[in-house]
Amino acid sequence: MFRAGVLGLSLLLCAPLTVLAADRCEGPLDVSHRRLASQDSDHLCAAYAGKVVLVVNTASKCGFTPQYEGLEALHARLSARGFSVIGFPSNDFLGQEPGSEEEIAEFCTLTYGVKFPMYEKVTVKGKDATPLYRALAEATGEVPGWNFHKYLIDRDGRAVASYGSRTKPDDAALLAKIEELLAAPMP
Repeated sequence: MFRAGVLGLSLLLCAPLTVLAADRCEGPLDVSHRRLASQDSDHLCAAYAGKVVLVVNTASKCGFTPQYEGLEALHARLSARGFSVIGFPSNDFLGQEPGSEEEIAEFCTLTYGVKFPMYEKVTVKGKDATPLYRALAEATGEVPGWNFHKYLIDRDGRAVASYGSRTKPDDAALLAKIEELLAAPMP
């Protein structure tokens, strides 16, 4: 009986932190997406509560595809500090992501060693854009013009910046903004 009470109390004490963080999320991350080549879904508010997030629309057959390497390096270097890259494959630009989700996952892992979270293949522009990408475009005033467009989201779940495809993951201005957001107090 005592153990069950302690376990219940510890769960009760821990649960509000996650619930509060997810409840505060009113921005673009207030959506669920399925993990790439999986049946498992994440509610992005809950999964990334309190983190700085870089959302990127990706493609396997694009001139910017080598950015996967830099995105993975950035994610690996900063994830312990509350940062995450999340990728969304998209076939919106000249059919440069034609593969199945299984093929995309295999390509990303084998070719670039991608370990950052990748989600289902989505539409990022136009009338069929997912709610996430519609919200990001509305918040920043920018719709992706090509693959590897980047949106930066602060610890409170607000889209605070947008970077075009030519902005590499090691771009000084992008890194400075990420560092600024990581230095902000946790919500």
